[in-house]
Amino acid sequence: MADPFTWAACLCAVVVLGMSKGGFTGFGALATPIVALALPPVVAAGVLLPILIAQDAVSVWAFRHEWDRWIVAWMLPGAIVGIAFAWLFARTVDGTLLAALIGALSVLFAARRLWAGRGQRLLEPSRSPGWVGLLFGVLTGFTSQVAHAGGPPFQMWVTPRQLPHTRYVGTNAVLFAVINWLKVPAFVTLGALTPKVLLTSAALLPVAMVSTYASLHLVRRMPGERFYTLIYWLMFGLGLYLVTRAL
Repeated sequence: MADPFTWAACLCAVVVLGMSKGGFTGFGALATPIVALALPPVVAAGVLLPILIAQDAVSVWAFRHEWDRWIVAWMLPGAIVGIAFAWLFARTVDGTLLAALIGALSVLFAARRLWAGRGQRLLEPSRSPGWVGLLFGVLTGFTSQVAHAGGPPFQMWVTPRQLPHTRYVGTNAVLFAVINWLKVPAFVTLGALTPKVLLTSAALLPVAMVSTYASLHLVRRMPGERFYTLIYWLMFGLGLYLVTRAL
């Protein structure tokens, strides 16, 4: 992997992942498509998985006292089921089409929330029951296994609950830290974690750490209201991108 274009794509993807792991949840769904511009999709996902795991460690440590155990307890079992299904159907799932579907849902969801909250109108926090989170957990695990794109389903259930924004980021960090480790066996059996891939990941790791720390620093200093407005706009923009990429 010596050509400049491939390295540039990987570096851009790692910075995007750092922003996502630092608190701008869901943004990381862009990372695999960026690397896939230069590498086969399975290899692209394989390069990013060790980086995700390293970034998870930083995020979990930073927010180790600020995460919602109830949300994780409901979403994680569903995520395990979703990962298992994605593993079983890895050879038949069209990752681009799935991402486009998730993107369309993200656009509709974010647009609805932004419209409802226009003019600084206060929205009541969602109180949907835990079993709804279990279903969103299945979708989170499935899309995360297929394309490291589990952020939007997580956002759709958790963002409307209006947690304190650092607690929201911490919950995301803990859940995806576990999910990413659970994905390792599937990636090994798919041949996506070869020594060459792992060496590439290691070379990108310094940039991954710097981008994660920078994003963590920014998120902690951002007002909660501005944070959630930004998250909804990110969901909207990311959703549009995922839809148009499939056209």
